Parts: sequence; structure tokens; C-alpha cells
Amino acid sequence: MRLRRDRFDELVARQLTLFGEDEAALLDEARDAEDAWVRAGRDVAEESYGDFQLVVDAIADRLIELRDTYAATLDADSAEAYRRAFHRAAARRFRRYASVVADLEP
Repeated sequence: MRLRRDRFDELVARQLTLFGEDEAALLDEARDAEDAWVRAGRDVAEESYGDFQLVVDAIADRLIELRDTYAATLDADSAEAYRRAFHRAAARRFRRYASVVADLEP
């Protein structure tokens, strides 16, 4: 359990909140695609999973772009600390999309 807050925790929390607002349609699409995959019959389950994974990949791409754009404004040590904070926060917030979290590892 972490008791000390990282210097980037508040910034990252705000960034992810804005991401959730700005990308609400994409996140809704991911939930819908996941529901369709879960409800899919055996004959279309693989295709439904592929559709779901495409949306999850789009979420990951946008999060990586957000992370890397900000990290590019920092010195190397700060950028690494920021990436770690971003990964921790995204892992908590988007844990249902496991591949997103894996793509965000620093």
C-alpha cells in the first residue's frame, strides 16, 4: 500500500478524467463491443472478440499518445516518473481492458 503520493498523481488523475470525458463515445463503444462479445454465440464469438479488441487498441493508442505527448515536455528522469504514475493510474482506471494496461507499461 502506497501512503506517499507521487508528484504526478494529481496531474495524471486530471488527464485521465479529461480523457474519459473527451473519449466517452469510444469508451461506450468498448463497453458495447465487450457486451456483444460476451453475448455472442459460438459461431460469431471470435469475430466479436476481434471487434472488441480493435476498440480496446484504439483506447490504448489514444492513452499512449496522451502520455507520450506530455512526457516529451519533461527531462528524462521526470518523464520516467510521469510514465510510471500514468501507468499506475491507468491500470486502476482501465483494468477491465487488460491489453490497454499492458500497452502502457513504461
